Amino acid sequence: MPVLIIILFILALFIAASCIKIVPQATAIVLERLGAYRDTWGTGVHFKLPFIERVARKVTLKEQVVDFPPQPVITKDNVTMRIDTVVFFQITDPKLYAYGVENPIMAIENLSATTLRNIIGDMELDETLTSREVINTRMRASLDDATDPWGIKVNRVELKNIIPPEAIQNAMEKQMKAERERRESILIAEGEKRSAILVAEGKKESAILEAEAEKQAAILRAEAQKERMIREAEGQAEAIMKVQQANADGIRFLREAGADEAVLTMKSLETFAKVADGKATKIIIPSDIQGLAGLATSLKELVTDDKKTQE
Repeated sequence: MPVLIIILFILALFIAASCIKIVPQATAIVLERLGAYRDTWGTGVHFKLPFIERVARKVTLKEQVVDFPPQPVITKDNVTMRIDTVVFFQITDPKLYAYGVENPIMAIENLSATTLRNIIGDMELDETLTSREVINTRMRASLDDATDPWGIKVNRVELKNIIPPEAIQNAMEKQMKAERERRESILIAEGEKRSAILVAEGKKESAILEAEAEKQAAILRAEAQKERMIREAEGQAEAIMKVQQANADGIRFLREAGADEAVLTMKSLETFAKVADGKATKIIIPSDIQGLAGLATSLKELVTDDKKTQE
């Protein structure tokens, strides 16, 4: 009897423990009572009735990632390729997720395959290869609308790989090789062109510098010649001034020595004779030249009379 009591007590503890549920963070539990939906438990400690209530489903509320295998699709220009997709989704309603669809992951996979075929069927090969973002956006919108009744929120859809047929891949590789060769040729031509331009600009700048140097040299030579002529002219002017000063000093000396008018007249005649020695191009004749001429005649007659007397 005591053993039976102990067994019943242990069984009661086991049943009581099984009725206590601790729900961790980012997790939800769907509870059923007698086969019907009863409640959704969030984070915390919860109690259920034994035998008549049970945990129908434990659902994670974290964002989940599903990588689906490549799916064969046909483009608008009848090219068959294989595309695999990655779907990022999150459960927003555990009740709908538990009762909305039998196998949610398989449903999402089939739905993504059919949606991808519809989208790619309206595009050509080149457009498909260059429109990943457009395809991702259209697929996300379509899957999000379709999975709302299942309590699933599709956050992102990414095309992981686009695998065209081998013949298309070979043609694309040849095209890429030709494009790289073309770019290489363009770069070489651009480099040669740039080099030629730099050489021409260097020659142009060199010619300009040589012309500027020649110009500066000519200016310096002209300035040197000008300064030399100025110095020569100043020397000649200084010499003339000194001669005139000497003449003026001589006349002043004669006046200070008491020379008479005849001597002064003779000195003027001598100066006039020097002026008229044939080297001057212009002769200035004083207004009293007649008086000087008369004085010269008188002097000549005096000399003649003196010679006769001596004879």
